[in-house]
Amino acid sequence: MDALRVQLSSGSLTSSVAASSLLSQPRTPFSSLQLGRVGSSPAVGSVSANETCTADELHYVPVPNSDWRAALWRYLPSPKAPKRKHPLLLLSGIASNAFTYDLSPECSFARSMSGSGFDTWILELRGAGLSSLNVDTGTGKESRKDEQQIVSGLLENVINVSERMEKVLDEGFKFLGLQDRLSKRVGDFKQRLEVFPRYNWDFDNYLEEDIPSAMEYVRTQTKPEDGKLLAIGHSMGGMLLYAMLSRCGLKGMDSGLASVTTIASTLEYSSSGTLLKYLLPMAKPAQALNVSALPIDTMLEMAHPLICRPPYALSWLTTNISAPQMMEPEVIEKLVLNSLCPVPAKLLYQLATSVDKGGLRDRTGSFYYKDHISTTNVPILALAGDWDIVCPPDAVYETVKLIPEHLATYKVFGSPGGPHYGHQDMISGRTARSEIYPLIIQFLQRHDQS
Repeated sequence: MDALRVQLSSGSLTSSVAASSLLSQPRTPFSSLQLGRVGSSPAVGSVSANETCTADELHYVPVPNSDWRAALWRYLPSPKAPKRKHPLLLLSGIASNAFTYDLSPECSFARSMSGSGFDTWILELRGAGLSSLNVDTGTGKESRKDEQQIVSGLLENVINVSERMEKVLDEGFKFLGLQDRLSKRVGDFKQRLEVFPRYNWDFDNYLEEDIPSAMEYVRTQTKPEDGKLLAIGHSMGGMLLYAMLSRCGLKGMDSGLASVTTIASTLEYSSSGTLLKYLLPMAKPAQALNVSALPIDTMLEMAHPLICRPPYALSWLTTNISAPQMMEPEVIEKLVLNSLCPVPAKLLYQLATSVDKGGLRDRTGSFYYKDHISTTNVPILALAGDWDIVCPPDAVYETVKLIPEHLATYKVFGSPGGPHYGHQDMISGRTARSEIYPLIIQFLQRHDQS
């Protein structure tokens, strides 16, 4: 197994440790490292071994009631920017890691926030990116043999299809090296199957364990006077923030948040034409097959040559991510190849309630998060993209209309003549830095004063 290489804070000392050792070593309550170049991650996620992680620091925090450690990427505030009172926490969407907010220097949301003076932290929830798992490879190995056969069989079928395509495509449209790439990816994936039984969490686990632990750690590191954080969530990240405000408001508890910004998020999709109505039902067959997780990262990486190379047989899939001409091809490629991770079936199963009447429910099915968002006392900025087919503007508004009017700011980006904004574009689109980032920074500044 490749080694994990971390640049320590001295700047001149490097340490190379086997990834398998990092996964099994005893855990300290908290750990923090100055990040250099990452070789092989201790995570089970999809950060590529040859990628340079651009955060200034990498921190880990244990997830209660589990063997996981969540990862926190820290972007230190620019010394040239005004000093801010509150740290900023960023939450990514489903199956996403920290790269969602830092795909390239030209469209780095995280760097723009830290450049404006905010001590910026991206939380990688358990199972994503550089989050790590204390692995006991013997646990559940036999009991999950059927699951391994089901999922690996699915991926072998993709290999067979690719072989047939190679034979029928014209010579000028062959995908050079595709077969080797797919075979290697399947081989790598099979090594991960033994830990798939550990993908046993749902939305409420994130809400009750991952996020509170991360918030407490960030507070400990940054020491804001009032103990509060600013928070931004994209897609499922925004849903988590809404759910937190809903629970805290109902119980009369302080959420610990000075403000919340949601990007392409809602608690109910039932009245919209969202694409999720067709995708989220995948959770039920996954549960019926007794599969713990769906390897979305592997499947999309395999499909990547058909998305981004001639004859572009699956190029239509990019419209689920971005409006035409909004993201550079190399940025979309990095998003597909480096920012995704497997998704637990239990998580999908709970998220599937968001497309039903009444919206997202807790794991018992009796608590509707949307019903209590009106009890929040936290100011909220809710952003939508005009060409977002995952979370359309009408879906975003379905939640916004329930927030107390004096606390809610709602904005739809995009104009008839363009530019248009898809699901990822408000973070990584070519005009996001000039059109969207300033509005978010202005909102953060306003609520950083208290």
